[in-house]
Amino acid sequence: MKSKNLKLNTICVHTGEIKDEQFKGAISPLYMSTSYAYENMDIKQYPRNFNTPNQRALSKKIAALEHAEDAIIFSSGMAAISTSLFAFLKKGDHIVMQKQLYGGTHNLIVKEFDKFGIEYSFTSGSEEQDFKNAIQPNTKVIYIETPSNPLLSVVDIKMVASLAKKYNLISMIDNTFASPVNQNPIDFGIDIVIHSATKYLGGHSDILAGAVCASSEHIAQIHGVAINFGGTLSDFTVWLLERSIKTLGIRVKAQNRNAKQIAKHLKKLPDITKVYYPGLKSHPGYELAKEQMKGFGGMMSFELSQDIDPVAFVKKLKLIKPSMSLAGVESTIVSPTKTSHALLSAEERMAQGVSDRLLRFSVGIEHRDDIIADIENAIAKVKKQTVTT
Repeated sequence: MKSKNLKLNTICVHTGEIKDEQFKGAISPLYMSTSYAYENMDIKQYPRNFNTPNQRALSKKIAALEHAEDAIIFSSGMAAISTSLFAFLKKGDHIVMQKQLYGGTHNLIVKEFDKFGIEYSFTSGSEEQDFKNAIQPNTKVIYIETPSNPLLSVVDIKMVASLAKKYNLISMIDNTFASPVNQNPIDFGIDIVIHSATKYLGGHSDILAGAVCASSEHIAQIHGVAINFGGTLSDFTVWLLERSIKTLGIRVKAQNRNAKQIAKHLKKLPDITKVYYPGLKSHPGYELAKEQMKGFGGMMSFELSQDIDPVAFVKKLKLIKPSMSLAGVESTIVSPTKTSHALLSAEERMAQGVSDRLLRFSVGIEHRDDIIADIENAIAKVKKQTVTT
């Protein structure tokens, strides 16, 4: 059966698996070799060429999940982002970037692009006119991230894709926060979809990887640059990632349900002043998120009131782990100021709306009542400590 006719969980489990023809095992065999025969071979396989048996099989699975013709796997999300950008940008070109972006992506642009003579502009907002205003005669790429890290802002994917086609530009999106379970940008006309596979695709906080999905033509162009940059992934990690994706649909849908209920509860707490979650009706991107997302995701951010010290609050948590990454089966929390956006200046963070009181919260699969109790208990302990002091 073709993948396009299969349902999500069936694709997660079966598409792209390698048949164990020798021993008839139930899972894909792992091929660890770094050296393969080349005489009379259709494919000259080599790990740095992104074409070993496990690499090619996993690419088919991820491409199917994103409704793409092809995909390529990288050693990290940033390797996927940087290679994709350099595949379509050269000296004298210009790129339009969404204002609110993951700190690592923002840092790549502002610290590296000037060295290569690549020009860039950040939009002043997320409306169509904001993107139009940033387009220049030498613009080649529009890059967005929705929902964004860490404020969960929502951008109209179809609008960006249409705008890119109108001006003959390549459109790219970081789809990490949504995952293929909740959002498929190619269905809305986006050219290139990028993931930090470390996050939801891996889902267990034990894999570092990246992925890019697109047409066969665009993947071929990215592949040509990828071989030179060398951001390949070990076959053992590729095998682990294929294993993890088998439960992607189940994990993400459980996280969706948890996050929506927890966000609603946090919004009622007087010691939390702001909750950023696209599944809340109060979120400015709620209606748009309903149109382009199948689920609202497991990511949110919130700000504590002035009398609750964020550092002390995090230390009082018992179940929710203060941890730098996200999207694992365990709930984690982090200060973007100290981690994902630490490389930005205070001014750059404030321009994006990232305050020192903001905490990014990745909701896991634990029972939501236990997670809510953990947050409320931590707030109560900080308030008691403050009063005692």
